[in-house]
Amino acid sequence: MQIQKFAVRAERAQWVRALTLAMPFAFAATAAQADLGWAGTTTHAPVFETLQARDLLAAGESMHIVLSLKMRNADALDAFNAEVTRVGSPAYGQWLTSDQFLKNYAPTDAQVKAVVDHLTRAGFTHIDVAANRLLVSADGTAGSVRSAFHTELAHFNVDGRQAFANTRDAFVPKALDGIVQSVLGLQNVEQLHTNVVRADAAAAQPSPQATAAAAHGFNPLAFQLAYGAGSTPTASNTTIGIISDGDLTQTLADFAQYTSSNNIAAPPTEVFTVGTAGTDTSGTIEWDLDSQTITGVTGGGVQKIIFYAATSLSNANITAAYNAAVTDNRAKIINVSLGECESSAQSDGSLAADDQIFQAAIAKGQFFSVSSGDSGSHECKVLLKTKNNVAVSSPASSPYVVSVGGTTLLTDAAGNYFSESTWSGGGGGFSKVEARPSYQNGIVSGSYRGVPDVALDADPNTGAIIIDAGKSTQVGGTSLASPLFVGIYARIDSGTGNTHGFPNPGIYANFPTNAGLYHDVTTGSNGSNGYYSAKAGWDNATGFGSPIIGSLYTFVSAHPTF
Repeated sequence: MQIQKFAVRAERAQWVRALTLAMPFAFAATAAQADLGWAGTTTHAPVFETLQARDLLAAGESMHIVLSLKMRNADALDAFNAEVTRVGSPAYGQWLTSDQFLKNYAPTDAQVKAVVDHLTRAGFTHIDVAANRLLVSADGTAGSVRSAFHTELAHFNVDGRQAFANTRDAFVPKALDGIVQSVLGLQNVEQLHTNVVRADAAAAQPSPQATAAAAHGFNPLAFQLAYGAGSTPTASNTTIGIISDGDLTQTLADFAQYTSSNNIAAPPTEVFTVGTAGTDTSGTIEWDLDSQTITGVTGGGVQKIIFYAATSLSNANITAAYNAAVTDNRAKIINVSLGECESSAQSDGSLAADDQIFQAAIAKGQFFSVSSGDSGSHECKVLLKTKNNVAVSSPASSPYVVSVGGTTLLTDAAGNYFSESTWSGGGGGFSKVEARPSYQNGIVSGSYRGVPDVALDADPNTGAIIIDAGKSTQVGGTSLASPLFVGIYARIDSGTGNTHGFPNPGIYANFPTNAGLYHDVTTGSNGSNGYYSAKAGWDNATGFGSPIIGSLYTFVSAHPTF
């Protein structure tokens, strides 16, 4: 599974527009003019089309930052992951322990100490080093940021929301060059969003297939029949993680109501708070959809569901939540129903930081399933200046995750699978940053990572009927598709002794020659302009299409190194 590093280095971001202020502000040097005592990071200054900087942050304004430290021997870890996930490899499934990761790949204690000392001198407090030493978080002020990272911060108004962003690239002292990769937390203008769509919100432009007589919503339990579970075991031996944020109180109440009303035993749940406990409840319907879908498609049989709850949906906080799921190492499969414009994640530095975390997960036998987005082939629409509006979502574009696109699912009167077509909102296309991984060789054209890998029901008009705020609600989006895949693969992995890890190498090696493992979606396109159309085999609209649970379980049982 040799996965190359970024195919192109991030271009240095240009200056934000000059501030129109009563008092002029003298910004320091650009990257090309920076003091020779400073080294660059992957965190650049974003360039906005529609926003005007208002004023600079006062020196005393509070800041929370997360530093991503560079992994040692990253190429060697890629080579290890290639063997540990390769079909037929004698090393298949021989996962790393946490101690082995620390010894061979994590930043050293001396490197971490150098970073901590620098933060302390700059005035940061509450400095915390992650267990795998990939992240260092700290609290400070805008003045601390200026001192530590040779950058400036400005206020912006974003649709009535007060936000901030760095107006030039982030630097670190030369002594930390090769240690610090990204400085996260320097902007909250662009941040992750959920990929859930209510059925009533989609009614104005329903998919053509959703107007058929067979179109209807599904109780998550019904997806078992629709996707051919048959006698496949439940996921009773597998713990699932869900990346979330804020206050999960209502989600837990809705989950209890859903399981009780469907007469299924509620799997144990846990809220693992990452950092400061958040108060946000805007994502409740998302976490409802994730947890109830996973439980439904597994027939109620999940060993445990752990919500890794970030403080907010900022890139810094969500990256910390990803890492917490990996260092905790209890959840075998982690669901991520979130995304943002890939260019934003690249500029912010979170794309590089997240890739390392996803790499570490694969090495330990875990993997992340990520929704591919709900904007079709045009994820980058609003704030970030791009040369081409055709773009994909991050982190779905990472070569180290399973990217799950969207379909419109139709069943017969008995609830059996009838057909699927591309849901027009399902994210898909080619990364502009991530190189094509070796598992896509010979299947995906070009030099860049193709998205998605598979696809499942996401059309809100054929979506999931869940409990939200105590009431029955029908929703869709690729936020439905990803947890469907999580539940499906959890059943397969649980039934085969939890011996399988990152499934992409097995999917790309076996699906092209075993058509009975999946429903090949060959109609529809993912965008109003039909930019990517479905076709036979893999495509940018639906990947390989939807797995058939029972058939895949039978195949994997007979091929232990799938």
